Amino acid sequence: MAWELLAGSRTLLIATHANPDADAVASVLALRLVLAEHVQSAVCLTGDGLVPPNLEFLPGAEHLLRDPTSVTDLPDCIALLDCADPTRLGPLFRLHPAWFDGHIPIVNIDHHVTNTRYGSVDLVDPASAATTEVLAHWLEELQQPIVPDVATCLLTGLYGDTLSFQTTSTSARVFELAARLLEAGARQEDIVTHIFRSKPLSTVQLWGAALGRVRYEPPLIWTEITHRMLQEAGASPVEGEGIVNFLVGTHGTAVALLFYEQSEGWRVSLRSADGSVDVARLCQRYGGGGHPRAAGCRLPPGEAARRSFLDDLAAQVSALLSIELPSG
Repeated sequence: MAWELLAGSRTLLIATHANPDADAVASVLALRLVLAEHVQSAVCLTGDGLVPPNLEFLPGAEHLLRDPTSVTDLPDCIALLDCADPTRLGPLFRLHPAWFDGHIPIVNIDHHVTNTRYGSVDLVDPASAATTEVLAHWLEELQQPIVPDVATCLLTGLYGDTLSFQTTSTSARVFELAARLLEAGARQEDIVTHIFRSKPLSTVQLWGAALGRVRYEPPLIWTEITHRMLQEAGASPVEGEGIVNFLVGTHGTAVALLFYEQSEGWRVSLRSADGSVDVARLCQRYGGGGHPRAAGCRLPPGEAARRSFLDDLAAQVSALLSIELPSG
């Protein structure tokens, strides 16, 4: 059913969430490559048009639209990848909310446990380590050929969401799939170089500024990325995506947070240190979601909203872990 909807469409919109990561961008590009010979017109983009600089190497990245406002033609089918619910598209959703009300067929391909199953067809597997894993197994079931460019995109998503096969979601099935993608011609050296080794100076400067603002408030550790920090570093918000993963390894920390200052408020990324705290469940209280060990939400603007959130989160985490917060 999903293949018939996608391959049979005349005008297809393929999109992923705003503030995209490797799995999100790679999923969009992999699906675009697979459908290239079947669809008359495919428009591909992230929800906010941003693409992390280290993902520009991916095959077909030049075809990603960088301005959501340029998407005006009504599609007859939509594919959303790595997107737990359509609102995570950010600007694209706000521009065209009616497109996602169900009257246009949507193929929903994802691995988030908080996915709301909003699609006409839902290919959602929370047991998968990445959306590209879901996509790869689906393509294999369809017996679709996986050429080197597609394999490179799919393996990039696996590398990104498992942090180079370090997360607990890295199952034997993931390693087996990675081996098949390598056999299909995935360019592992390119992936590792761009995802983990190579970085612009702006990223180094942004990380330096963010790490200089770290606040350790057991059981939490957190920092922020503000508009001014981005401006001074000459960086884009996506260049800060790995900071929260770095912080979560700090001794004595149960949850790490990264606050991104945005015009409409704070975007918050959370990580659980050892899985004892389900941050997806905590984020759902604030309209967010994600995975038990990696999730996010949004807060109103202002320091008061952030402080209230931190205090509430610290109390919840401490209660879960049966620890006593310091007084004062």
